[in-house]
Amino acid sequence: MSEHHMIRFCVPFVAFLFVSVTLADERWLEFPGGDGPGAGKHIVLVSGDHEYRSEEAFPQLGKILSKHHGFKCTVLFAIDPETGEINPENVTNIPGLEALDDADLVVFGLRFRNLEDDQMKRIVDYAEAGRPMIAVRTSTHSFNIPGDRKYAKYSWNYGKPEYQGGFGKQIFGETWVSHHGQHGRQSTRGIVADAAHPIATGIKDGDVWGPTDVYGIRLPLSGDAHTIIKVQVLVGMSPDDKPLEGKKNDPMMPVGWTRSYNDGRTFTTTMGSADDLPSEGVRRMLVNAAYWCIGLEDKIKPDSNVDLVGKYVPTKFGFGKYIKGKKPADYDLK
Repeated sequence: MSEHHMIRFCVPFVAFLFVSVTLADERWLEFPGGDGPGAGKHIVLVSGDHEYRSEEAFPQLGKILSKHHGFKCTVLFAIDPETGEINPENVTNIPGLEALDDADLVVFGLRFRNLEDDQMKRIVDYAEAGRPMIAVRTSTHSFNIPGDRKYAKYSWNYGKPEYQGGFGKQIFGETWVSHHGQHGRQSTRGIVADAAHPIATGIKDGDVWGPTDVYGIRLPLSGDAHTIIKVQVLVGMSPDDKPLEGKKNDPMMPVGWTRSYNDGRTFTTTMGSADDLPSEGVRRMLVNAAYWCIGLEDKIKPDSNVDLVGKYVPTKFGFGKYIKGKKPADYDLK
C-alpha cells in the first residue's frame, strides 16, 4: 500500500477513534489534578443512589479535592444507556468503572445497585485488593443483588455466615439497619469522639451538621472499626436545635468511623447527602478522610481549604426528586 493510500486510510480511522473516546467521556466527569498535596493521586467518586443526590454531591466534592488539594478526580454516574442522561433509578449501569484500575482512592455513594457482572467485577477486584475506600451515606447498603447472580454475596442482606451482611457489613462494618432519628424531622449534629485522630483535624463539636437523620448502627461495630465522630439526634432541622432527650442519644450512634479491610484503610460516614455538603464540617471530614485513607495524614491541616467551588444549590433529599434530563457535563466546572 502506498504512503498516500495509507494516509487516506488512517485519517478517518483516527477521526473515528477520537470521536469514540469523546463520546465515552461524556458519560462521566474528570477534574484534572494540579498543585497541592494530592498531586499525582487519583480519586474516583462513584455515585448512584435513589434519594440523597450523590449525583450532585460528588461533582462538588470532586471539584473541592481537585481545585483546592490537587487530586485528579473522576466522577461516575448511574447513566441511562439510551439517552446518556443521569438516572439514579437505573441500578444496573455505571459506566467508566475501569477508572478504578489506577485509582488511589474510591469514594462510594451507592444504594441498592444491581450492576452487570463486568462492572461489578471492577468494584470487587478493587475492594478485595485492600485498596483505600470511603463509603458515604447509603453505601453501607450499596448493592441489592439477587441470590442467583455471581456477586450475590455482596448484597446488603446476604445471610450466609461466610459473608453475612454483604459489602457494607464485611468491608465497612455495617449494613442497612434503620433510621435512628425521624427522617426529615430530626437533624444530625456531630460530636468528636477522637480528637487526636487525623480525620478530626480542624473539627470541633457541632461543626459537622446535616439535615439528614442519624442511621442506626449495631454496637459495637465489627472488626477494628474505630469511631471518630458520633452524633446527636436533634429535636428539629436547625443546627442550633437542642439534642433529643432519651434513649436516641444514649448511646450516641457513630457517624464517621475507620476500619481496615484486607489491610487497606476505609472510612465510613452515614452523612454526606447533597444537602449535607453546605456544612463546612462535613466537607472537612470528607476531605480529611480522603487524605488519611491514601496515607497523606501528615499533610492534613486544620485550616485547609474546603470551600465550595462555584454555585452549589443542592436538591433536597427524597425519592424521585433527582433533576431529570441532566448529563454529567451539566455538573462540570463552569
